[in-house]
Amino acid sequence: MEKKVLDRILTMAVKSGVSDIHFQSGSVPLFRYNGALMDVKYEVLTSADTESIARILLKNERLHDYDEFVERDISYGIEGAGRFRANVFKQRGTFAVVLRAIPIEARTFQNLSLPPTLADIADLTRGLVLITGATGNGKSTTMSAMIEHINRNRKVHVVTIEDPIEFLYKNQKAVITQREIGEDTRTFRDALRTALRQDPDVVMVGEIRDAETFDTALRAAETGHLVMSAIHTTDVQKTIGRLLSFYPAEEHTSVRYRIAENLGAIISLRLLPHKSGNGRVPAVEIMRTTHAIQDCIKNPEKTNEINAHMERGRDHYGMQSFDQHLLQLYHEGKLSIQVAKAAASSIGDFERALTLEGA
Repeated sequence: MEKKVLDRILTMAVKSGVSDIHFQSGSVPLFRYNGALMDVKYEVLTSADTESIARILLKNERLHDYDEFVERDISYGIEGAGRFRANVFKQRGTFAVVLRAIPIEARTFQNLSLPPTLADIADLTRGLVLITGATGNGKSTTMSAMIEHINRNRKVHVVTIEDPIEFLYKNQKAVITQREIGEDTRTFRDALRTALRQDPDVVMVGEIRDAETFDTALRAAETGHLVMSAIHTTDVQKTIGRLLSFYPAEEHTSVRYRIAENLGAIISLRLLPHKSGNGRVPAVEIMRTTHAIQDCIKNPEKTNEINAHMERGRDHYGMQSFDQHLLQLYHEGKLSIQVAKAAASSIGDFERALTLEGA
């Protein structure tokens, strides 16, 4: 496949609102649209086609160790169309590629249908903010919207550490330094350590993948910086558990205190099909660290009370549980009752809330 053909397919994907593009030998190209995979009207790809796509994305010279090649994350851009996060890998001895479309336009909380509370969280001057969710549920896009909000409203230095760089930023009020793993720095941990010597106000780490990266991020928050990162957990409770799992059991008491004192917020995301059948809508769980929630994090016997504090803090702090937001989205006509129930953290509690409202 030639570069102009690849660019034409990718440009069509962006214009069609596609989230992911798959290229695999023995199959036609596939688009993921509204969460479902769809065939593209194109001939079945050969191993030569997928290798040529890999060479285009990896700029040829990076394939000199062809026999030793396993997989690689890279970014790819088409002027006037968009950017893509690509994973090039091998399967059954042939190259395969999956690309995630990254729109060019600046994302705002409003056009992403995200709660306005996220603007208040982006305005924090210190602490650790975690954006969580399964793959493809909007973590990177949400972090980008938060960085754009800071860029438009605060005269600060933002350092982003990404693998690879996805969204590109143009300095407005803020000065934004973007560093890519493998190109500008070696690892998240190394880049995060050196970032603290680059006079940052805000540090964005693309993803927390291991204990060392998390501990370094937590230390950065402890020194008075605002640190944002993504982590693959599904909700607030599981995120707390995941953070503790980075440490041996004998350290959990001290780590609970460190997390409680420095965690600013947890934002958990689930993208769900819109009731109209067009597009998807984010269901968002938001926890902000109040004194009551600090108490719950410090005391393992109270950690399961965090959800109740989020629900009670909706009006005053802008917090909410998944089930509260699902109920709101259902009443706004954005979710069908079937989708809302299936996504609920507790179907029983969700149905009781519906019954009480009916009564």
